[in-house]
Parts: sequence; C-alpha cells; structure tokens
Amino acid sequence: MTNTVISSASKEVIIGFDQPFVVIGERINPTGRKLLAEEMKNGDYSRVQSDALAQVAAGAQILDVNAGIPLADEPAILAESIRLIQSISDVPLCIDSSIVEALEAGLEVYEGKPLLNSVTGEEERLERVLPLVKKYGCAVVAISNDDTGISEDVNVRFDVAKKIVERAMDFGIPASDVVVDPLVMPIGAINSAGQQVMHIVKRLRDELKVNTTCGASNLSFGLPNRNGLNSAFIAMAIGGGMTSAITNPLHSDLMQAVRGANVVMGHDLECSDWIHNYRDQDAGNVGAAPVRGRRSGRRRRTQT
Repeated sequence: MTNTVISSASKEVIIGFDQPFVVIGERINPTGRKLLAEEMKNGDYSRVQSDALAQVAAGAQILDVNAGIPLADEPAILAESIRLIQSISDVPLCIDSSIVEALEAGLEVYEGKPLLNSVTGEEERLERVLPLVKKYGCAVVAISNDDTGISEDVNVRFDVAKKIVERAMDFGIPASDVVVDPLVMPIGAINSAGQQVMHIVKRLRDELKVNTTCGASNLSFGLPNRNGLNSAFIAMAIGGGMTSAITNPLHSDLMQAVRGANVVMGHDLECSDWIHNYRDQDAGNVGAAPVRGRRSGRRRRTQT
C-alpha cells in the first residue's frame, strides 16, 4: 500500500490506499474571489485567516494556499499567507501556484513537508519543478496534461501521469511522493467524464501504485445543484480508489458524503469519525432496532 506523508511542524497527514479520504480545502484562492484578491494584494490577510480556521473546523485535513493575483507580488503574498496560516493552525498545507518562483518562496518559509501544487508533463515545467521537490523533500501533485494540452483520451492522460512519475524517480523522488491528478472534466460537456476518472484512477492505483487527487467541483461546472452532484461524485470516486481531493469542506453535504464513503470503505475504524460528527443529529435513534416493512414476515400472496 502506498502512503504519501504530508506534515506541518507538528502534525502529520497520510494520503493512502487504506487511509481515510483526505479533504484538501480549496477556499484560500483568490481566483474568482475579487474581494479576497483585493484584500491579499493590499496586505489584508484577515479573510485568509478566517477561511483557514473555518475549513479546518469543517473537516479539512490539508489546506490549499494560492495567491494568484494579477499584477501582484505573488511570491511575497504566498509566503506571507503560509506564515500566517502556520501560526494559527497545525494542519499541513498544499502550496499552489503556476509560478515557479512563488512555489519556491512558499517552500522556503514552510515548516514541515508540504504538498506542492503542481507539476505537469510539459518539459519546461518538469525541469523546473522537480528539482524543487527534490531539494525541499516535499510531495507533488502531478497533473495529467503536457505540451499538447489536455487529452480526452484516458490512455493519453495515463501515459502523461506515468511519464511524470518516471521523471520524478529520475530525480530521486519516490512514487509515493507523487499524487496524480487525472483531471476531472465537466460532465455537462463530456458525458463520460465521471467514467473516465474512475478508469484512470484504477490504472494509477493498480499499475503505478500512486495516490490520486482532483479538483472535485470541476465535474459539476455549468450544471444546477452543483453541491448535490459533487457529493455523489466524490463518494463514488472514493469507492473507485481516489485518495484525496481539493474541494470545499464548508459544504456539509459533501463532507457527509466523504465521511459516509469512509465508513463504507472500512476506513473509519468503528465508525468513530461518523459517530463523532453525527451522533447529536440522531440521538433518539441510536441503538434502535431496524424497522421492518409491512410485508416483512408475511407470505407473499400469489395469484391463481
């Protein structure tokens, strides 16, 4: 069984085949959040702090931290955000940027072993990011696209993931420190998107023996009741072998789906996490005998 260990200065989280599913909180990201972007750009991190604490309280085990703000000093803002979050919380972090200099700035101030988000199969990206992963001893998210873009062919996406894992090993980075994102496509545009993910995750698990993650909400893009669809998808993805996801833990239905799937998969020992979170909601029914249907115990009437 493959375990990917992520840590802060004082807390360790394991992403693994036989471990509870890991929720990586997505909220600290200014993309599409104009107010947060403006505040971070002006040195106001109060919303970063409140978002971090709220996500941890809701059940996130890792927090993704992104500071992608146009015309701003992204390396400095990302580093400052990481310092702040590590001063108020012990959860490990996922350092998220498309700018390599920002990734390194985050790594320089981080205490522990973070998850770096991300590397792709593009040659330039591989040559710049993988040396950082090796230098700082972190784990990395490997996204299954390369210089040709994102393929709708699941076999091509698998081959890109395999390429990244093999290149990482050339740099002395073990496969256990590569968490593959097989790319979740919008199911409203590609009806087989959910099936594609399940297929790739199975191959990644069986053939490459690597852990997986995704941007779970991508699946529901453009559709109504996105939270309902995301919750259904994430429960099925867990059943299919996915081991983590970057998503919004503030959606209670989604977190219930994650916890329920952990129970069903046998990853919640004695259902302790489920009981801890939901016992008070159903206190009157704990220990109650199952209710039989009206026909239970009766002979079925046959027609002559």
